[in-house]
Amino acid sequence: MNKIKFTRLPLALSCALMIANGAFAADLDLSSATTADLQKAMEAGALTSEKLVELSLARVKAYDHAGPKLNAIIYLNPKALAEAKALDVERKSKGARGPLHGIPVILKDNHDTFDMPTTGGSVFLEGSLPPDDAFIVKNLREAGAIILAKSNLSEFASSAKTNGFSSLGGQTLNPHDLLRGPSGSSGGSGTSVSAWYAPIALGTDTGGSIRNPCSVTGLACIKPTRGLLSRDGIIPLGLSFDTSGPMARSIYDVAASLGAMTGIDSADAETAKAVGKFHTDYVKFLDPNSLKGARLGVLVDYAGVDEGVKKIFAETRTKLEALGATLVEVKLPEFILQRQSIHEVMRPGEFKVQVGTYLSTLKKGYPKTLAELIERSENFKPKAGQLANPSRWAQFKTEQAGYDLDDPMYLSAKAHGPALITGHMDGLLYKHKLDAFIYPTNTVPAQRLDIDYNLPRAPSATSIANITGFPDVMVPAGVTPGKLPVTLSFMGTSFSEPRLLGLAYAFEQATKSRVNPPITPALAGEHITY
Repeated sequence: MNKIKFTRLPLALSCALMIANGAFAADLDLSSATTADLQKAMEAGALTSEKLVELSLARVKAYDHAGPKLNAIIYLNPKALAEAKALDVERKSKGARGPLHGIPVILKDNHDTFDMPTTGGSVFLEGSLPPDDAFIVKNLREAGAIILAKSNLSEFASSAKTNGFSSLGGQTLNPHDLLRGPSGSSGGSGTSVSAWYAPIALGTDTGGSIRNPCSVTGLACIKPTRGLLSRDGIIPLGLSFDTSGPMARSIYDVAASLGAMTGIDSADAETAKAVGKFHTDYVKFLDPNSLKGARLGVLVDYAGVDEGVKKIFAETRTKLEALGATLVEVKLPEFILQRQSIHEVMRPGEFKVQVGTYLSTLKKGYPKTLAELIERSENFKPKAGQLANPSRWAQFKTEQAGYDLDDPMYLSAKAHGPALITGHMDGLLYKHKLDAFIYPTNTVPAQRLDIDYNLPRAPSATSIANITGFPDVMVPAGVTPGKLPVTLSFMGTSFSEPRLLGLAYAFEQATKSRVNPPITPALAGEHITY
């Protein structure tokens, strides 16, 4: 009987043959994985939600609590692992609920959670447990998402003269450069996703506060049409401009999470506008060929201030044309360039009334009005670990002095300002037969934490989308010579999310411009071959 001779193959060749024979089906790298990649690995049994949460918590421990101490997280969900285990059992017995089943999500800490404090980053709300979940948070949980943590923010979601700082959470840092901030006000969410504590986080946006942090930390995101997502259960800054929205590392994850949160909410009358216009699945609109035949209006007034941003935007225009888009240069009239006065007239008075409405729902012992917040700030004596926030607290007085909501000045601004700008922007889209406007989200990259915030800020087009209520989708476009991210925004008319997401997806897939932060490299166990 002849003996069979076995030959030991070199490891690389052995692996190659195993892959060719189907022994290895996929390679998962958590530094670049989408939720679709994670779902595939979980369905194959190579990953569990419990393990994914463990990996997320390990990154928080390594990079938020230790190492560079990015300081993006205010509160970790102590039940996250238990919830992950339960969802793993459910997956085995019933199958996945959808694309977010078992996926950790981080919430900006102005979104209500019945089981975790919601503080707005303020020492004055420390430990406050709301009566129930925000509408969109409830939707996320029903979709199978795990609320991993609450993230730091510019206190009460106002980023004026702050760069990701709050009295409760302190200063969040930018994982691309520790000397720079994460921008505001959703800076903790931006840093969390960029450093990959979780695939998805929620931010809120009143003038650019989702998009600015995503831009400076190199992410994809959407500020949706006002009314597409309910704002019930979110600490308000100015409801004429506010919305929540998802922040992620890919347009796929933005689309998947957006669809999980939509729905008509009787507690937010603005969502009535979305009847017949919202979708529960936006992934189906992600076509890599979406730019072919598209017409895009270039907002030339916002083509960049920083030379690195200017160069990347110029290169981006060339790439868009190569991908089949036609570009039309659009110059905006002065009344749109000077639109900030609308914010200045409307937002302070709205906060005065609306934050009082929110505070009235909180338990005994917490402030119930803006006047009480002012009183507590004036008599603040910090306990161990607490910080003062004089620039934000000084703004309380400006808001308290804001126009009452029945004042003729406020009523005139509300009735005529947004309508004038919305009509003109819609008119430009119609006149030039445009699918969307494009612009670099920020005209400058991430700013240093030691700059003087009393100086004039770089011009930005982001607040146009807040005043009009338009959706605005952004995607990474490159990095400056200083290795700082730059992003491209696609803004269109109300409820044009399907088209905008498709355009952004096509650009993302063709350019692959996102880069991982150098300060938060991969940890053990984050690469899975199966």
